[in-house]
Formats: sequence, C-alpha cells, structure tokens
Amino acid sequence: MLLAGTVIADSTTVHDDGAVVVENDRIVAVGDRAAVEDAHPDHEVREFDLLLPGLVGGHVHSVQSLGRGIADDTSLLDWLFDHVLPMEASLDAEGMRTAARLGYLELLESGTTTVVDHLSVAHADEAFEAAAEMGIRGRLGKVLMDKRAPDGLFEDTGEALAETERLVEKYHGARDGRIRYAVTPRFAVSCTEECLRGARDIADRYDGVTIHTHASENRDEVETVAEDTGMRNIEWLHEVGLTGEDVVLAHCVWTDERERELLAETGTHVTYCPSSNMKLASGVAPVVDYLDRGINVALGNDGPPCNNTLDPFTEMRQASLLQKVEHLDSEATPARVIFEMATVNGAKAAGFERVGELREGWKADIVALDTDVTRATPLHDVLSHLVFGAHGDDVEFTMVDGRVVYDEAAGGLQTGDADEIRRRARSVEFDGAPANPANGAAGSE
Repeated sequence: MLLAGTVIADSTTVHDDGAVVVENDRIVAVGDRAAVEDAHPDHEVREFDLLLPGLVGGHVHSVQSLGRGIADDTSLLDWLFDHVLPMEASLDAEGMRTAARLGYLELLESGTTTVVDHLSVAHADEAFEAAAEMGIRGRLGKVLMDKRAPDGLFEDTGEALAETERLVEKYHGARDGRIRYAVTPRFAVSCTEECLRGARDIADRYDGVTIHTHASENRDEVETVAEDTGMRNIEWLHEVGLTGEDVVLAHCVWTDERERELLAETGTHVTYCPSSNMKLASGVAPVVDYLDRGINVALGNDGPPCNNTLDPFTEMRQASLLQKVEHLDSEATPARVIFEMATVNGAKAAGFERVGELREGWKADIVALDTDVTRATPLHDVLSHLVFGAHGDDVEFTMVDGRVVYDEAAGGLQTGDADEIRRRARSVEFDGAPANPANGAAGSE
C-alpha cells in the first residue's frame, strides 16, 4: 500500500508532497512522492491530507473507560478509593472485556496506536484478549494491590505475583511482539515491600518484561509513603528496585532534587499526564526540568474518569500550554518537543523498537488526518496544527503493524463492531455508576 499526502516523518522532517509505502508490517519507503511512486509503481494508492507516526499513550487505563464522569471534582485519593476502585472491583469478566474494548476503540479512532496500559487486579486476560483482537500495540499489566485495597481488589502477595507470572508466560510477546507485559503495582501506597520487590524479581527473570506504576502524583500520596517507609516516594521505589531503564513512572509531579537526580541517573521513564493532573488538582509536573536533565518524558491521557477523553491531540495541547503558563515562558515546550513526547519518546518508554517515527524498516504504525476543517484553515505549520489545533475526530485512518484497524472511508473500525461495543458499554452495571436521565432515571435539579 502507498499512502500519499503531507508526511510528518518525525518532529523535524516533513515531506510536503510525500508518500509512505507499506509492505507487511514494515515501512519500506518514505520520502517525496514522485520518487517513491517511481520506485514502487505497483502498490494500491490511498490519498490523505496529513500522514504521521501513530501516537503513543504512555500511561492509560483502558478498563476505566466505563467510569467517565463518575468522580468529577474530587481529589486523587478520594477519587480512587471512593469511586474508581469500587467500580473496578464490581466489574465481572465480561464487563472488563467491554471496558477494555471501549477504551481501545476510542484510542484507535483518535490516532493512538501504542499504549502502556495499567489494567485492574482481576480479569486482566480480558484486556489482553481485547488488545490482541482490536489490533492496538500495547504494553499491558495486571494491577498488584496487597495493601490498603478495598474488597474485591485485595490479593495475597504470593497469589498476586503468581498470577502475574501466569499472564507473562501467556501474553508477553504475543501477536508477533505487538503485545508485551509490564509488571504493574498500583502504587507504593497500596503495595507492600514484598510485592514491590517481587515485581522487580519477575521483570528481571523474563526478557523484555518491564515495570509500570504511579509515583508522586499527589502530595497526600507522597506523605503516606513517607509515613509508611520514612522515605520520599521515588527514593522508596529506588530502594526496592523500581527505577531503571525498564521502568515507567506515571506523573512524578511532586519530586525533590534528589529524586530527580535518581530518575536521571537510572534512566527511568516519566509519563506526563497534564489533563489528569489538572482535573484532580494534583499539580504541575516539572517537565521542563526533567527534559533539561535528559529524562525521557512520554505523554499519557491517564484514565477517562480523571480526564474524560483519550484524545491524544487534546493531551498534546494541554501538555504544552500548562508548562508555558507554569513557567510564564511562551518558549517552553514547543510543538516539536511535545510531538516527540507523544511519539518516539512514548515508544521508548513503552519499550517498542522502531516505533514512533516514519522511517524505512520501522514498524508501519501510521495515522492519517483530514485538514478540511475550519481549525486547519489556513494551514501554515503542520506541527503546530497537530499539537495546538487538531482533534482526535480529525483522524480518518489508523494502521498498526501494517494492518488497517480504523478506516473512516470503509465504515470505521475494521477489527470489531464499534456500534456493538458502544451498545454493550451502555448496558454494563457497576458500583458507583450515577443515575442516567437518558436511561429513564430521575435527574438532579
């Protein structure tokens, strides 16, 4: 297949009249259209406005997608323990499969091709199967919670780690490496030292398995960890082995000088989730400082209950604007830097090689956008448009691993029935779900 249009190969390379050729799961040519067509004359041609690398969700919660809007205007720990965890605990296997499908549907529809996905304690198989079925590239993990966990989510440490190993052996490297495993403690607040050290042990024993957890998102969380351990959060995670080039820490809003030094020295990846941090009033992550120290920073939406959208373009816009106003510096986090967070930086954090740019020999994860919208008129700078003006609903084509998974011209989702996924999602009952006037319940006044 030959895809033609304005090609944004990476943050510094744009082919105004370009083309990308895909064979099997790889890009075999990228560059100026005339030259590419001459060298590859026998391919099916698709015309688009903008072509760019698939975007990477460096921290998402696909299985929280049913909880959009159930816990607005609450602080992090109340949001988590009073609303979101009870929802997760009440979902059965079918509910979890539906939630994961709904999350992946939204991600694929809006241009995200790779995710680092923090699942739940139970029914993790359902999300792995959904990811495999729907075609997204993912680093997924079952959540570990052996402390301060509500009914339905608390697990014995040994049983939780044993279940993690079962999942690693079943799914890590599945679908020709498109599905990979991350050992996933919820966060230090809800995990014992034995659990955290056990997570490191599993990651060390299985080639290519990584670690993914939350860290220092909220001041109350940092204080709780200090009360439990006598150490600050990142220091404690470092003590138990949860830093390093195979570790992704979501948020890292409240860190001190020593913790930032540890992140840089160990090569630990940080995922910046600006919309979630704003909505939960967690604070502003010191992203400019992280970048200055050489820390790899990815970009994530977090979960729908603390964001309400999995649109990666909205997240790019928020990511830049929040840093500019925090530093009172209009030059902070320019479009180029944010685009790198959402593509190649995210792929590096997720542990996927040759993903995040459009280059010969790299994986064919490609997204196409329509610019026949008022927001893109006139279009002076494509990178500026992608970061500050584009929306997820501008996406009209998504390819992962050389497979077309979303094609607006062909009816939308190509790997499932989007209408059926949405229908099932509306019917799932769970704890914490508000009364819905549209379904016949009385509304508030």
